[in-house]
Amino acid sequence: MNKTDLIEGMAEHAGISKAAAKKALDSFVGNVEGALKKGKRVSLVGFGSFSVSKRAAREGRNPQTGATIKIKAKNVVKFKAGSDLTDAVN
Repeated sequence: MNKTDLIEGMAEHAGISKAAAKKALDSFVGNVEGALKKGKRVSLVGFGSFSVSKRAAREGRNPQTGATIKIKAKNVVKFKAGSDLTDAVN
């Protein structure tokens, strides 16, 4: 499922226009992104939670040359599925 499919599904399920569903989805994504940028955790009970974790700098290898390279530290987004979502999938 891509973004367009999700917008169509939201519009149909909620009985709203595709434009309104797109606006709602964009707002949701923007709010989650904003909270994660601030280092906050976003928790949706039953669905799951988004959080930011720091990945330390490390050494890696270039697969073509075998040379050692330095990989910079960075923040990564993590998602942990909630129990309701996990149960629905299994």
